[in-house]
Amino acid sequence: MTSEPLDRTVDRRAFLARAAALATVSAVGVNVGLPSVALASSGLSTNAKPGAGGRPLDQPNAYTKPRPAALADPSELTIAEAAWLIRAGKLTPEHLVEAYLDRISRYDGSYQAFNRVLADAAIAAARDAGRRPRRGALHGIPLAIKDNYYTEGVPTTANSFLFKDFVPPYDATAVARLKASGAIVLGKTQMGPLATTRATTPAGVITTVNAWTPTDRGVDPGGSSTGTATAVAGRMATSGIGTQTGGSITAPSNAQNLTGLKPTMGRVSAAGIIPLTYSRDHPGPLARDAKDAAIMLTAMAGEDPMDPRSQGLPHVPNLIDAASPVYQGRRVKLRWKTRIGVLPGFANGTSSSALARTAYLAQLAAIPGVTLVDVQLPAEWSQLTGSTFNNIRLPERAEPFMPYLRTDLRGFGVSVTSWLQGALMGGNEFITGQRAKLLLMDRVLNDLFDDCDVVVQTDPVPFDILGLPEIAFPIGFTTAGLPVGTILGGLPYAEDRLLSVVAAYQAVTDWHLRRPADPPTAAARGAAPAEALRLTAEEVAELSQ
Repeated sequence: MTSEPLDRTVDRRAFLARAAALATVSAVGVNVGLPSVALASSGLSTNAKPGAGGRPLDQPNAYTKPRPAALADPSELTIAEAAWLIRAGKLTPEHLVEAYLDRISRYDGSYQAFNRVLADAAIAAARDAGRRPRRGALHGIPLAIKDNYYTEGVPTTANSFLFKDFVPPYDATAVARLKASGAIVLGKTQMGPLATTRATTPAGVITTVNAWTPTDRGVDPGGSSTGTATAVAGRMATSGIGTQTGGSITAPSNAQNLTGLKPTMGRVSAAGIIPLTYSRDHPGPLARDAKDAAIMLTAMAGEDPMDPRSQGLPHVPNLIDAASPVYQGRRVKLRWKTRIGVLPGFANGTSSSALARTAYLAQLAAIPGVTLVDVQLPAEWSQLTGSTFNNIRLPERAEPFMPYLRTDLRGFGVSVTSWLQGALMGGNEFITGQRAKLLLMDRVLNDLFDDCDVVVQTDPVPFDILGLPEIAFPIGFTTAGLPVGTILGGLPYAEDRLLSVVAAYQAVTDWHLRRPADPPTAAARGAAPAEALRLTAEEVAELSQ
């Protein structure tokens, strides 16, 4: 048994103080330092080294011998499996990239996951990777990048009229770190305009479909990291990255049978990402399982001088080890004994989703080291997490865009309403909302987590408000054949604890290994959707992240 994870040692009062400072920083500008998060007893220093927090990607647990079913089709491989084959000389990065480009050519006309495919650049990078010494588990791995991440010399539009001609001169920090680890960018993915809803055109016409229902555009694929989710679920990329402000990683992961990890605020630098809400924007991976999510986050995480939110934090723990199942004999057990909080009514009802939740809890409870505990939501939960206080994010959204709001509202397309709401919100409302946020955080850290180490989530928004980590993963399917997912939330910087629970669960289930059937191939990539479904401005405002 390894030592206790970091969540036991973080000073919760220090995290609360940092959150208060972050609220101030969001109002006065980004060049203000934030207080370091103290560690109660671990003896670890803060200030993790740039680039994966000093944790190498070339370690034994980062490689997994491929399943027989995956050997016949490279696009079925997880990161860890593909890395095992590349290390063994049984798969080249070029062959892996070509397999994905072939699927994109055949199927993205139906999926509409990518808005730009970098085929020539990806093949050139794969050939270069084949000649270079390996850099670890991401060496030669093809990824899908959400189109709000800066990519040097490649248009970054955030699917918006405002950025339709923007070509950044450098990579976002997260992209640069993935590339430095040997990863290959396949292309930029469709997203909700300015990271608001599911992927649509800036005018609201629905583009990307759910990979599980490619002929039915009415089925929600999750947003706003829709394109990345569909690319990974549809086996057009090994893994990918998105951003979350109000469920934009966890929702598409749950909708498309993926494992999506939203880390603690600041764990991954947001430098070089077109902003939505300064105090709530979280970059993170959408992957096929917990191990892949850990590999991705290991590469992305760490301090960045360009982002004060990433500075003064505890070291990144060994996430890859945390996401590696532990066995006692032939039986899986938890790496750390963990109390899992279950909210009232979580598995109530007779729907297929409720039955999946019931089975999920039973499977968790059977894993040695798990203790399920009933927990109650803190006082005034509905009020503190409802739309009134959730909307205090909107002035942060509007402030960087005020020059555009004053000159031409048409640039915001169908998502204009929430920007106008932010511009018109009064200072008293904003200040009251910030106070409510701190009260909510105090009650979550000191009441809810007194009884548990992680908690089953029914809505990602409260933990998005607070900047706490969450992980989404599959637990079954509905009678209609659609994925059913769930979310676990954790204490600050407790990504390792969350990964350890999901890794154990995935070692005793196979939901995460199931893939959707291939879609029809009649449509050419980039063709207009067969059905012009459109979201109205009112619908976008209601669904906005």
